[in-house]
Order: sequence, then C-alpha cells, then structure tokens
Amino acid sequence: MKIAVIGAGNGGQALSAVLAMRGHDVSLYNRSQKRILPILDDRKIRVEGESSGKAKLKYVGTDMKKAINGVEAIMVVVPAFAHAQIAAGLADCVTEGQIIVLNPGRTGGALEFDKIFREKGVREKVVIAEAQTFVFASRISGPGMVRIFRIKNAVPVSVLPSKENEAIMPIISEIMPEFTLAKNVLYTSFNNIGAVFHPGAILMNAGWIETKHGDFQFYLEGISPSVARALEALDRERCEVTKTLGVEAMGAKEWLDYAYDVKGEDLYTAIHSNEGYRGIMAPISIENRYIMEDVPMSLVPISCFGKKLKIETKVIDSIINIAGAVMERDFWSGGRSLASLGVDKMSVEELTRYVEEGT
Repeated sequence: MKIAVIGAGNGGQALSAVLAMRGHDVSLYNRSQKRILPILDDRKIRVEGESSGKAKLKYVGTDMKKAINGVEAIMVVVPAFAHAQIAAGLADCVTEGQIIVLNPGRTGGALEFDKIFREKGVREKVVIAEAQTFVFASRISGPGMVRIFRIKNAVPVSVLPSKENEAIMPIISEIMPEFTLAKNVLYTSFNNIGAVFHPGAILMNAGWIETKHGDFQFYLEGISPSVARALEALDRERCEVTKTLGVEAMGAKEWLDYAYDVKGEDLYTAIHSNEGYRGIMAPISIENRYIMEDVPMSLVPISCFGKKLKIETKVIDSIINIAGAVMERDFWSGGRSLASLGVDKMSVEELTRYVEEGT
C-alpha cells in the first residue's frame, strides 16, 4: 500500500521505517528540514529494539502535496498542538478516497480535523480516523536510527463517523495489524492514557528533570508510589467524564494489561511491571510535549466536557493550572474547547449521533 507519514519526530520516523519494512511504499513529510537532514539523501532508517532492520523510504521531504500524492493512507504523527496546522495544509491537497489516521488524536483530534475540513470547504470524500494512542514506545536513537522499546499489543481506532468503521477497518488493519475497532472517536479520545501518565508525572518530577536534565528513567524511576496515587486520582476523574458521555471507560491499570500484558494490584506496580518502559528516559526539559501537548490537547478538553456534564475535575484542573504557572502561559485559552471542536451547542445525545452517524 502507498502510505504517507506526516511528521518525522520519534514516532514518525519509527512508523515510517516499520511500515516500509512491512512492505509498504512510504513517503515521509516534515514541516522543517532539520529533523530529516540525516535521512534526506539516502532515505534510509535503521530500526533497533523489539523490531529491527533497515528501511528505505520512497520520499523524504518538506513538500506535503508531493508526499501525499497518490497515497491511499495518510498517517499523521505529530503532537496534537500541530493538528490544526496539518489539517489546514492537508485540506488544500487531499484527494478523493484518502484515509487520514491521527496517531493519536489525543482528546478531540478527529473532531478538530473534521471542523477544519468543513470550514475549508473540503468537498472530496476523505476518511478521518483517530487512534487512542501511538502504537510504539519509541525514540530516535541517532542520525537515521530509531529504537522501538515496545510495540503495543492492540490500539483502538475509530473513523468519524463510526458508521464507516466496518468498511474502512480492513484497510486500516492492513496498514497496522495492531489496530482494533473502537466504538467511536469518543472512546479513542476520552480513553486517552497519555493524559493520565504524562503531565502529572512531569510536574511532580520537575525538580529532578531540571537538576538532572532528564537523566533518569521516566516511568520506572519518575513514577513513585506517591506519584502513581496522584495519577490514579486523575484517572478516576477522566473515567467519570468518559462514562457520563456514554462511553466505556478503560482505566489506566486496565489499559496497561490490554496494551502490554502487564498486571499489578495498583497503578504503581503495573507500571513497574512493564518491561516496555525500561530504558525510556525523562525529557531533558520541562518544556516538552508531555506538557505542551497533553495539557492543552488532552486535559483541557476533558475538563471542558466535565464542566458541561457537571462533573468535578479537581485534580485535572490543578494539573492544568500548575502547568500554566510553571510554563507562564494560559493553557485554558490555548487548549481545545468545546467551541474549537465544533460541539459546544450539542447535547450528549446529539454529540453521540454526530460521531456515529455524521449528522
């Protein structure tokens, strides 16, 4: 299959390489040239870790139109704060029948893409889908080299609207056999485990990150029993919002079993039983996507839906406010809101009908 990957960060380079190694014809686009300079000429990526080998891509460059020309699927692998920009760019060059998959959508990614496409007047029949999380735990380990720490067992994916799931899923599953069918994009958006694991753990390890410049294992050393208890409290709030939207909530501990086959009596023991997290180091700075993406694009919309549903989200709101104080910015005004997702005037019943039927 001909596939374009949008975004050449840790995930984009890993996904491009694995897809090429699995026999697909892969083009890789990145907005700036800096990230792709080591692979610009030979278009080769070496993969090490759980999956290993060498991959050669068809195209590597900064021309979006060229990258997606003639492809059947477009895999968007950028931080969610870049989704709006990517959606606006794709709106100008997508063609009939192309399938766009957000890897992942975080909270509301597919809804945001859909709203921008409608505003841009995209008339072509294009499929928009989102994954609940990214399929790999991976990092760029050197120039033209990526390390895959673990490939998740299964990643739920849904099309917007979900009435198209059965027709589209065979194609999506051909791209990534790890993809499984989710009920709808509310399921993928609100069972967003990055929202649970990332921002809170960063803030509670801020001193260590700034002192050691990330020289410690993020999950296995950064998530202590006390940190894990705070994350469990945040997760309970997320699950309450999810259930009130009429969607099955998958708790963080349950998700670790689902994605990695690890169990534990609590979140701390489950995380520390996950060999897939071994070797994943903390970010070198507080200003990283675990804050800059997951606060405005995950926690803010979860909180906004909570307020609409009259559900208290005290822990989630505290994380958003502390992150704002640390970064000296207003994540509330810069984050995804019900209005920015185009759903502010919808009841829960109307929203459910929209994500399932498209009307």
